[in-house]
Amino acid sequence: MNRIGIIIICTFFIFNCNTSAKQAAKNVITKEANLIPKMYVIPLGKVDKQTIAILVKGIEKFYGIKPVIEKPIPLTNDLLAKSGTRYEGNKILRKFKSNRYQLFITEKDIAIKYRQRNSEEWGILGLSYCPGTTAVVSTFRIKRNLKLFGVRLQKVSNHELGHCLGLNHCSVTPTCLMNDARGTIKQVDKEEMKFCVECKKKLTDYN
Repeated sequence: MNRIGIIIICTFFIFNCNTSAKQAAKNVITKEANLIPKMYVIPLGKVDKQTIAILVKGIEKFYGIKPVIEKPIPLTNDLLAKSGTRYEGNKILRKFKSNRYQLFITEKDIAIKYRQRNSEEWGILGLSYCPGTTAVVSTFRIKRNLKLFGVRLQKVSNHELGHCLGLNHCSVTPTCLMNDARGTIKQVDKEEMKFCVECKKKLTDYN
């Protein structure tokens, strides 16, 4: 084989290897796509339209699906926590449990009973079934910093949907999106908008 032929073949293999590497990287980035066939975003009470738009954009970019936005549902007294000043996350999940994927969003504070901290009403950023199809997020604790509001909301929402897909809290990688925020925003800010390698593997195995 002459020298020109060898150069052509080598160039062909290099091109193929680069293409395969790029495709592999692309597959890793978009691995979360197609896991949720269809989903709905439902405001609980009055929620700013721009907030909903930010939420939808985050889900679309991360999971590769554009949610259907439904009409707001009122926050009723049966969803209130014991104090009557905030809403009980588990009550919301139980009342609106469904076979379809749905994410509820509210501007009101939500809480749960947290026995480890002897708290009847521990304020939270979001809650979801794991695995399941229903989740709720609140903007109450993340709206104080407008510059970080959007990315925080998207992280919390995609985190809760990760639970719906069967992922528990991550204890392997500090920057994994599935770390437990424990009701505080500091951990959310440390996280990246991605699942770590271990969580990706679990996600693949589960689905």
